[in-house]
Amino acid sequence: MRVEWNPRLRTSAGRAWSRQARIELNPLLKNFDEEEIRRTLLHELAHLVAHNRAGRRKIAPHGPEWQLACAELGIPGEPARHQLPLPRIRQQRRFTYACPACGKVVRRARRLRHEAACLPCCRQHAGGRFDRRFLLVATTG
Repeated sequence: MRVEWNPRLRTSAGRAWSRQARIELNPLLKNFDEEEIRRTLLHELAHLVAHNRAGRRKIAPHGPEWQLACAELGIPGEPARHQLPLPRIRQQRRFTYACPACGKVVRRARRLRHEAACLPCCRQHAGGRFDRRFLLVATTG
C-alpha cells in the first residue's frame, strides 16, 4: 500500500484507490492538527479494507462495509464527509438518468460512459448482481 500527498486535491481531504492500494491526502491537512491527518488516513484506509473484503462485489462508498471497517479501525461513527474548511466546488449535475423499474433518479455531472444499472433494484431483485432490466435510462442531456 502507498500513501502520498497529492497537491491536485483541492476540496477533498483524501482519496482511496482500491485497485492500486493507494491513498492520497490533501497537503492542506498539514495546516490542521495531527489527529485530523490520522482520522483522514483511517477514513481512506477503511475504503481499502471494505473494497478488499468485498472482492468484485459492488459496494456503496460509505455503506455498511465501510462503516464496519471504520469501527474496526477505531473511528466508529465516522461521517462520510469531512467538516474541514477546505474550498468547495459545486459541479452542476446536468445529466439525469432514471431506473425504469423503480423510477429512482440519478443526477451526474458527467455522462455515463458505460451501462449502469440501479443498484437498489439489482440488490433487491437480482441478488446484488448487475441486471439489464434495471439499466439507467437518460432523461436529459
